[in-house]
Amino acid sequence: MRSNRPVSVAILTGFMLTACRVNPRKVEASASAGVHAVPVTITPVASVEWSSIYEAVGTVRPRISTVIASKIMGYAREVRVHLGDTVSAGQLLVVIDARDLDAAWRQAQAAFEEATSAIAEADNAVASAQANLDLVKVTTRRLEDLYEKKSISEQEHDEASARLKAAQATYEMAASRRGQLSAKIQQAKEAVAAAAAMRSDSEIRAPFAGTVIEKPVEQGTLAAPGAPLLTLEQAGALRLEVPVEEGFLAITRVGQPVVVKLDSFDQTISARVTEIVPSVDPVSRAFIVKIDLGSVPRLRSGVYGRAQFSQGTRRAVAVPLTALTSQGQVESVMVVEDGFAHTRLVTTGQRQGDLVEILSGLNLGEQVVSPRPASLVDGARLETHP
Repeated sequence: MRSNRPVSVAILTGFMLTACRVNPRKVEASASAGVHAVPVTITPVASVEWSSIYEAVGTVRPRISTVIASKIMGYAREVRVHLGDTVSAGQLLVVIDARDLDAAWRQAQAAFEEATSAIAEADNAVASAQANLDLVKVTTRRLEDLYEKKSISEQEHDEASARLKAAQATYEMAASRRGQLSAKIQQAKEAVAAAAAMRSDSEIRAPFAGTVIEKPVEQGTLAAPGAPLLTLEQAGALRLEVPVEEGFLAITRVGQPVVVKLDSFDQTISARVTEIVPSVDPVSRAFIVKIDLGSVPRLRSGVYGRAQFSQGTRRAVAVPLTALTSQGQVESVMVVEDGFAHTRLVTTGQRQGDLVEILSGLNLGEQVVSPRPASLVDGARLETHP
């Protein structure tokens, strides 16, 4: 009796070979048929009217900033401000120990008072000399008449003339001393003013309202003429300074509207160009444009900012920002192809409103998923809605 095992093995082997020849596409289709489609909203890649913008990045700087130094030598006796303090115009900032200047002022004041007190005596001397001169003149005229009538001798006439000359000299001497006293008083007055000015230099005050941004001085620091004590930045006088490529020199003008974006403040400001430095840096091939920012709460110098200059309009390919996904420097969108989602890497340009410019990676008329669900993966089946 023969065994049937070889026949059974042959039949089984043939069945397995037949199963292996099944079309892989049909298997994939059968597997996909059971996958639930993801509902999404799609939007076409469109050509739009796009504002052409040139963007320059720069730094916020103060329009007015000053370094405050002492005019005299001395130790800082008092420092009445701290770094970051807001001060008003004329506010006392630093007091320099100036006791020697106080002594010089008192000495000058004493000299002035002494000279002033001598005025009465000098005026009396002038008045006395004037009265004596007047009397001698009258007496001399009378003696002249008597001399002409031969009533007095030649000796008496000569003595009268000498008395007149002596009285005149006495008066002129008294008047000269009064003039010298006036000059001395004026000199003493100026010495008092100079001493008072030097004395006032010991009190250093704010030249304008602003913020203390640097403070190298501390109590006890030796202040020397010209050595920085504080740096003060004027309040509400900040501007953005940006380098602009030299190719834009001819079309950039004072008064031109500019959009300034301060990323750290998440703020956009409408401003205007206020100054243009006409010289071009030969290294960077750029010139400096200054844009006044007005009063921006909490804004400080040194902040990074972007200035956007409008250059007219052009046609651009754009998609909604909600269609774009960024992972580091890689940006992508989900394109709809035959009802399935496919990741497409793109290169983007400027952003305006809720649109982003597409420089490469997409063609007009293609459909992208927008907004893009966070759970959407490449190859997912889609249920699309316009």
